[in-house]
Amino acid sequence: MVAVIKVSSSINRILNYNENKVERQKAVCLGGNNFPGEAADLSFTARLNYFTRRMELNTNTKRNSLHISLNFDTSEKGLSDKKMAQIAHAYMKELGFGEQPYLMYRHHDAGHPHLHLVTTNIRADGSRIDLHHLGIRKSEPARKKLEEHFGLVRAEDRKNKKTLPEKILRPVSYGKTETRAAIQNVLEAVLDRYKYTSLHELNAVLGIYNVRAERGSEGSRMEQHKGLQYRILDDTGQPVGVPVKASLFYSRPTLQRLEGKFARNKITGKGQTLHIKNVIDRLEATKKGAGLADVEQALAREGITLVTRRNSEGFIYGLTYVEHKTGTVCNGSSLGKPYSAKGMQERFPLSGTSDETGLSSTGLKDQRLNKIADDLSLRDPDGSASGIIREISGLLDKLVDVERAPEYVSKHYTRKRKKRKRRGPL
Repeated sequence: MVAVIKVSSSINRILNYNENKVERQKAVCLGGNNFPGEAADLSFTARLNYFTRRMELNTNTKRNSLHISLNFDTSEKGLSDKKMAQIAHAYMKELGFGEQPYLMYRHHDAGHPHLHLVTTNIRADGSRIDLHHLGIRKSEPARKKLEEHFGLVRAEDRKNKKTLPEKILRPVSYGKTETRAAIQNVLEAVLDRYKYTSLHELNAVLGIYNVRAERGSEGSRMEQHKGLQYRILDDTGQPVGVPVKASLFYSRPTLQRLEGKFARNKITGKGQTLHIKNVIDRLEATKKGAGLADVEQALAREGITLVTRRNSEGFIYGLTYVEHKTGTVCNGSSLGKPYSAKGMQERFPLSGTSDETGLSSTGLKDQRLNKIADDLSLRDPDGSASGIIREISGLLDKLVDVERAPEYVSKHYTRKRKKRKRRGPL
């Protein structure tokens, strides 16, 4: 069993999330605890009002709502609702919430059985339950105790399987499921798992599952107000269907919240990027004439997805590496020049950089030069593009080939300051 605890300041949002699942027949309320009457028979308004009145006893506590999910192994699909409710009651008692009002919802929208618990940390006397390190102090010991008592699959055994969450293994297909629900499933699996430091890197991961985050066109009202929307992509990477605003999702993955994640991920680092480099270097050393398609296959065998960015002519201008095991997301240029788009195409010249006509990256370049020569009527006697055009092209390549250099820091900030001598008493 795996327990995930999320603290929030909005009980309304948590309740809405679970009640919407019930409305769509993807969840069922198994009842609750410490409610007046049977919790399962109460209306949404009655449940919300009961929580709200409890929270009004302590207005100083802002983060006063808990959303807990208990996740069971796929082999435990035979767990009955009654058994799940028993496990939930025992868990809440061990967690120190046995006397608190809470609701239990069993969800049926994933490949593994799981239960959601909604509660508050405000006691009946207005005091609050301390949430600091609640997972380490109370949840982990409770999980281990319940696994043994109820004969559940241990969380350690699940981790040893080294499998990815089932939710993110299937890219979204437009029209098969509700748009917002499909995008929400992908966001839940991606946002907290991967270490992205920009919207571009996040989209590299989301794109694997046919989802993209958009800020709106330049100068648009959405872009000016730092808005964000999500939409589904088809197999060619083109958006389909109606976009959904970030504020409409339960987790509220707005640009403001994502920017906080960008900053935290920059601090925690990029993970083990050496693994990505080693796979590429080993392939280059062992397989002569390997192409970018071979690199993509070699990386995939190691649990790494290579995301390519192409222009309208099919030319690759950017690469992003997504390592699923550690959640590392990084651009090729951040790994070094040899792992950037240009560096990789130079190292693997027979790669899949050709367009539908079968031209390699060099062939595409010659094609573009010939087009420029035709437009300017500059061709050599042999019919090839003029030498002037080729010289200009070479200069442009050097200009756009930006090498990564360490950030400059003024000596004023790096030199050691002399310590001031303290004056003695006058």
